Parts: sequence; C-alpha cells; structure tokens
Amino acid sequence: MFRVLPWALAITSGVLLGLCYPPWGFGDLCWLALTPLAWAVWFTRPPERRPWLHRAALGYVCGLVFFAMSASWLSTLTWPGFLLLVLYFAGYFSAWALLAWLLTRHDKPAAWLSSLHNLRVCLLASSGWVALEWLRSVIFPAFGWNGLGIALYKNIPLIQIADITGTGGTSFLVAMANFILAATIKRLALEIGGTRRRPHLDFALTVLLIASAWSYGVRQLFTGPVENTGLTFAAVQANIPQNVRNNPSFSLDVLETYRRQTMAAIAMQPDLILWPESSTPAPLLGDQLTWDLVRGLAEQHSGDFLLGTVHWAQEGDFNSIALLTSGGTEAQLYHKINLVPFGEYVPLRVEFPLLASIVGELVPDDFDAGKEFNVLEMSSRPLKLAPLVCFEDTLGNLARRFVLKGAQAFVVVTNDGWFLKSAGSMQHLQNAVFRCVENKLPMIRAANTGVTCSIDRLGNIREVLRDDTGSTFTQGVLFSRIEAPTDPSPTFYTRYGEVFSISCLVITSLTLALALIRRKPQNSSCPNPPDTETSAP
Repeated sequence: MFRVLPWALAITSGVLLGLCYPPWGFGDLCWLALTPLAWAVWFTRPPERRPWLHRAALGYVCGLVFFAMSASWLSTLTWPGFLLLVLYFAGYFSAWALLAWLLTRHDKPAAWLSSLHNLRVCLLASSGWVALEWLRSVIFPAFGWNGLGIALYKNIPLIQIADITGTGGTSFLVAMANFILAATIKRLALEIGGTRRRPHLDFALTVLLIASAWSYGVRQLFTGPVENTGLTFAAVQANIPQNVRNNPSFSLDVLETYRRQTMAAIAMQPDLILWPESSTPAPLLGDQLTWDLVRGLAEQHSGDFLLGTVHWAQEGDFNSIALLTSGGTEAQLYHKINLVPFGEYVPLRVEFPLLASIVGELVPDDFDAGKEFNVLEMSSRPLKLAPLVCFEDTLGNLARRFVLKGAQAFVVVTNDGWFLKSAGSMQHLQNAVFRCVENKLPMIRAANTGVTCSIDRLGNIREVLRDDTGSTFTQGVLFSRIEAPTDPSPTFYTRYGEVFSISCLVITSLTLALALIRRKPQNSSCPNPPDTETSAP
C-alpha cells in the first residue's frame, strides 16, 4: 500500500485538476486539487536510490493525467500531435515536483510543526508553480492555457488582483491554499497526542492573504471608470464547418451565408458589425468578388464593419483583421502577430518534413507574423479598438501592448471550428476573460462557431449567442452593447506586464540554486541513520 499510495495521490491530483476545466467545469476543486500531489511529494517515503527521480515521476504522472483530460480537444486536429504535447507539457509538473522535494529533502518531520517553516516552503513552492506556468506560456510551443487560477474565472471579486499580478497572482493564491492545506494536515497529525500545541499562524496568514485579495476585488467592483462610451454591435456567427470553409467550391455559398446574416444585422443599425476570423474564403483586398460584396454591405451600413480575412502582400501572407469605416471607403489592417505552431505555420517545415506530415493538409502553407500593434479607430464612435485574432486573447503580455497605445476595448475574431463541438471553445473563452480583468477593458468576441459573446471590464461574461437548446455551436447574430471607458487609466499590469510571474521565476531560480548546492552534514565514519518519521514530543 505504501508503494502504491504516492502514485494514487498523484493521479488523484491530475484528475481533480482536469475536472476544474470544461467540459466538466468544477472550478472550485482547484482549492484542493494540488493537495494530494503535495502530500505525495513531501510526506510519502521515496526509494533509497534516486529519490529525486521518484518525485519527478510523481509530478509527471500527475501532469499526464491533467493534460490528457484538459487538452483532449486537441485530438480533433491530430492524435500524434496531441500525444506529443501531453508528453511534453507533463514535464512542467515533473519540474515542480522535483523543486518541491528539493525544498524539504533534509527536513525532519518535526520541522512541519513550525509556522515559519511551513510558510517558507509553501511560499517557495507556490512561486515555483507560477514560474513554471509562465514558462509554459512563453517557451515553444507557448501553450499557457488553463493555469491554476483560470479555474476561478467565475469568482469575479477574487480574480480582480489580475490587474496587478496577471493570471499568475490568482494561480499563486490557489497554489498557496493547496500547499498550506497539506502542511496543516501534516502538522495536525504530528500534534495529535502531543503535550504542546501552538497557533497555526501559517494557515491564518494564508487565509488573510486570500481574504485581502477578495477585499481588493470587492472594492474594484464598485470603482468604475469616470466616463463611459456606449458601443452597440452585431457579431455574426456563421457556424461553417471546416471542410466547407476550406473547400473553394463552396466559396459562393459561404459568402452568401454571411451576406444574408449581415443584412439582418444592418437592419439593427449597430455601431459595429463583426465577422469572425478568416471569414472571407479569398483575401478581402485581393479578390474582386469578395471586395464587391463586402464593400456593398459596408455602403448600406451607417456604422463600421470589422472582419477577419487573409491578406497577401509583398511583405508576406497574413492572418488579418480589416476595419472598414466611412461606408467602406477607408480600410485599416492588423496582421496577427502571434502565430499558432502547427495551426498557422509548421516549424522547420523544410528541415524536418516529418513535422509537416503530422498535421497533414491542415496547414498546407505558412502564414507570416505581423509586427505592428495597430490600434483600429472607429468612425461611427470615438473609440479605439485592440484587435486580437484567434488565440491572441489568451496572451496577456500581447494584449496589454494595444492598451498602452490607447485602446479602449478588445475585439476578438476567432474560429474554434477546428475543434468541432469540443471543450476547446469554452476553455478559450475562460482564458480570454482575464484580458478584460488585467486591463479593465471590455471585450467583444466574434467566432465562426464556439462562443460569440461580450465581456465587461470586470470579467463578467454578459451576452452569449446560443440556440434554443443552450448550445453555442449555432448560426446567428448576437446584437448587444458594451460600455467602454472614455479615458482608461492603465492598470499596474498594463504598465508592467508579467512582473509578478517573472519575480516568481527569479525567486524560484535562486531557491533552486541554493537547494542544489546545499549539503546535509554527514559523518563518514558511520552509516546514515534510517529516515523514519517520529511524532513530536
């Protein structure tokens, strides 16, 4: 039983973490999901030979279970790619487990009776967790989805600290709660039967930290911008399957679908009409038929017209957003900056053809990355829009760059039809919520299929396009309104970005360096005593 217990605990943590995100969505489980893994790493006996490898393997098993559950929607694209990503990303959990073990490898059981010891270990372990989540979001293939704090997206007061710390701050709070819970259970077990008990200051301070973050959030809920500008919009969701969208023989049918829905949107007279990512089968500015149709719709509309399209030019081929203003007489472009590997380009396509064969015909050619953070200016309203394409709304450090240039609202065009009717679209939305919280700006999302909706500046998901059964995988037009700040004040996160997560990385690196060079004093003339756990006197 003692040999099986650590592995059972690691698997339990992986399952609990997976259940926090769609399609299950039991987000509150995040407050205890990591506790079994922490117990396995800190309080179960490792083998005498290579204990570090045993701890790393526990983390790896937990990661395998978690990513297999939470990223299963990637299998709709390619099973080999899904398996490779799961095997790779599980390594981040393995790295955390090894770090956590190094923090306590020389500690006797009685050390857990000290509040100071528990705070030190849990704070450092939480910093390590945040650091590894951030590294996962920036190191190729840069997949930062479903950080620990993302599970709290419905807890509006608590996630407001993201305007200071980014998502790393919410992940830190949840990780700290998990690790302190494990330490507290261990401490209570040691205290049973003891003659002396001390206040659990470590637990009390953790509760105080979480309560302080919640209080900050409550105050933010009642502190709004001095002046707002209202913006009405109509987001068109065509719900076109990928095999139809990518088939040239259906181009006229696709355009007719958008034309028909857009005529209904024009009748509503919104300030802005939106089409989703790559909505035109051919480049808007490179195909006469497409341009004539879109220009004709723009001329009938008194507001502005924003759509996702592809753009071929001498400087490259881009996945772009076009904003048509003044009845279609003027056009502004934004070219997507952060491309998705194996979705919009194949890394080392020529050097390693095997990589291209994995994705097959899904990515026949590569897009080029844009370089300019172009803020789009509306003509129907005095508003500046931050354009984001596809997964760019999951990248905090990219989104804030538009806000620094004066953007007052986010507009997202995406196509989650790649993942069929899977949990990918809802996970995508939950990650996007934090861009609004971090920068205190609202967001409009227009999807080909998935989740077309609006989100307010505090992260509340407002109107969502659904059919009669409640499904978001439908065809229709979402007509709604957002309130954008007239003169937004940059938040701490907007100004300084991921300084919290990077600070956690620095602390973790220093801690790891000290742990690796630290040596337990040993007497070479006699063997080491057995590592047994004893109860405190």
